[in-house]
Amino acid sequence: MSRDRLVLVTQNKHKLDEITPLFREANIEFESSALEKLEIRSDSVNVVAEEASRDAFEKLQKPVIVDDTGLYIDALNGFPRAYPAFILETIGLEGVLKLLEGAEDRGARFVTAVAFCDGSVSKTFTGEMKGTIAKTIVGAGGFGYDPIFVPEGHSRTYAQLSTEQKVSISHRSRAFRSFIEWFKESSDNA
Repeated sequence: MSRDRLVLVTQNKHKLDEITPLFREANIEFESSALEKLEIRSDSVNVVAEEASRDAFEKLQKPVIVDDTGLYIDALNGFPRAYPAFILETIGLEGVLKLLEGAEDRGARFVTAVAFCDGSVSKTFTGEMKGTIAKTIVGAGGFGYDPIFVPEGHSRTYAQLSTEQKVSISHRSRAFRSFIEWFKESSDNA
């Protein structure tokens, strides 16, 4: 495994704010790159993240980590799957809530895939958070779907939680923690 410094590929400052404490806690240094992430079409966040990590490695020639997240809403047969950013850009949170008008089942889950690639090793880690879609937009924190997603075991949306509370439970944190655990073990054994 490469000993070069890790590069996290993201243009999303909110993601960076959520992820940085996890790396600090593990004593792993990384740099970020605003390289535009390759976005292939696939219903699988794993496939999207894997392809994006290979592409980023080819362009940067450094060990990279790239993540991709999907939102799966039960009443909508899993829609929008691996395309939540596109749906947010086109119909917004209001549009998603409109699609769910009258739906009794508001179950949903976020799935994040974190892909690592260093040219010789390519590995993917996933994290999931089940929850429900709120009936209204609530809260001012977070980003994306945070104002309408109520994580399992909570009565408030991600947007109503502090960053620390969200990071302690989120799908993204779960995926990155799995990656960090593997990375530390692999680095210690290298």
